Formats: sequence, C-alpha cells, structure tokens
Amino acid sequence: MKNIHSIEFYTGSKEELLPDFKNDFPYIASRAELDKYAGRYVPWHWHKTVELFYMESGSLAYDTPGGKLLFPAGSGGMVNSNVLHMTKAISQREKNIQLLHIFDVSLLAGEQGSRIWQKYIAPVITAPQIEIIPFFPGNAADEKILKLIATSFRLSGDEFGYEMKLRETLSEIWLMLFERSCSMREKKGEYNKNNDKIKLMMIYIHEHYREKISIPELAASAYLSERECYRVFHDCLHMTPVDYIKSYRLQVACQMLAGGQESVTTVSHDCGLGSSSYFGKVFREYAHCSPTEYRRKWQNSDR
Repeated sequence: MKNIHSIEFYTGSKEELLPDFKNDFPYIASRAELDKYAGRYVPWHWHKTVELFYMESGSLAYDTPGGKLLFPAGSGGMVNSNVLHMTKAISQREKNIQLLHIFDVSLLAGEQGSRIWQKYIAPVITAPQIEIIPFFPGNAADEKILKLIATSFRLSGDEFGYEMKLRETLSEIWLMLFERSCSMREKKGEYNKNNDKIKLMMIYIHEHYREKISIPELAASAYLSERECYRVFHDCLHMTPVDYIKSYRLQVACQMLAGGQESVTTVSHDCGLGSSSYFGKVFREYAHCSPTEYRRKWQNSDR
C-alpha cells in the first residue's frame, strides 16, 4: 500500500493520475495522509475508477455537486465512477489517515456487457443519483461492510493467491453495497448535463493555467454564456471560476516547489500567478507558509 500526500492529473483526460495502475490488474491500494496535503485537502477531481475507502483516523468531509458528507474515524464509503469530488480534513491538528481501494469495475465484472456487469455493476455506476454511498458505525448492515473493508487492507500482495483473494473480497463488498444502494437506486435521478460542462471548463483551465484566462473564453470552452459559466461553477464546485483558476494554479505551484529547484519567481510565472510579491501573498493564504518555507518542508521530509 502506497502512502500518498498529493494529487496529480492525467495529461490526456485531466482525470486524477493513478500511479502504478495497470490494465492487467486495474487496482491500487493507497494510504492517504491528509494532514500532509497542502491545505489538508484534496482538490476537485474525478476518475473513471470506483473509490472504496475506510477512515482509519481523523475526520473527513466529502464535497460533491450534490452536497457534503462528513466521515469520522471508523466510517467509510464508495465514491461512484466519474463523480466530481473533493475532500478536506476537518481538524487542523489530529492525524488523518484514509485507506483506499481504487479499481476499475472490470476487475469484478470482466468485460462490459457480461451478466455480472448487467445485473450488479451497471445499475450502480450508471445511477446519476448515486454520488457516494456512505457507511457509518451504529447501523448493523453498514458495520458489516465496514468490518470487511477494514480487514481487506490486511491482505498482502506477497501472499499466494493475493489477486484472487482481493477480487473475491471486493466482490463480496460490492454485493453488500449493491443491496445497501437499493433505496437510492429506486429514487428517480436524471443525468445532470452540468457535470459534462464543468469538466470541459476544468480541462480548459488545466491546459491554459499558465496563460491569462478570461471568463468569456472559459465559458466558450463549454459552449456557455458567462452567466451560465458562473452558475455551473457555483452549482457543481460551490465556488466561482476565478477562485477555481487560482486554486488550481496554487496546486501546480506546490508540485513545482516540492519537486524542483526553480526560483520562486520562475514558479510564480510558470503557474500563471504573475509577480513574486502577489504569488507570495496568495501562497501564504493557501499553504499558511511562504513558498520558500513550503519547499524546505517538503524537500527535507521523508515522505
């Protein structure tokens, strides 16, 4: 299981980049240490893969276009395929550890269109009303799922039959969450076209963050008016397009500072934030330290 402290985006689709994800076994296990992320949060992102998680310690807030859910230690959940989401640690002091199974549903169903796919997978991942399925202690059915998720992380990749044992365990968990999602699936839900629009605009920002981005240009990338652009950002990400552009540039700056030796002035210009004085001001507001202090902290750490 790999410890992770930051997020990267895949160059082609601008989805989350998943290191070590292989087509011959589309699965990775991660141990996310949220207290080591810049700002103690994971920014807005999406991925085709399903995310099954367990909170080992700390408390986490999940935001989706549909709202917010809080997950204390001992709880868990499933984030559905292609759902926009962000997470943030609730406390600034306590250790925050999240264990994650991230996998393509083909691991369980085989080829798309198989009987397993049609009966047990598609009804969940194609339900637009299902963004997150939460599991909380205190509910007998949920506790059974949580126990199985927690123990599944003890499987070792070195033991004989690991891949088959893991797939068997994930299949058992999926059957339980399939039953758990029955009431959610019964509620009618229509696909929100804003999800496609916001992703188009996010991709445009990810491709042009080094340049000056005007709101009319951003809106045009998703065939929207300026007014609709602001509405879609508010409805989906609960922030303005200007705020998202700035936050993405700061995320890029953090990656550059942590992984390179470029001067602060070079970083500020390369991430689209202009002068080093302005960059220093907004970076301190974002990371609660100067760019130089941030670089020293991350390059001297043993993460």
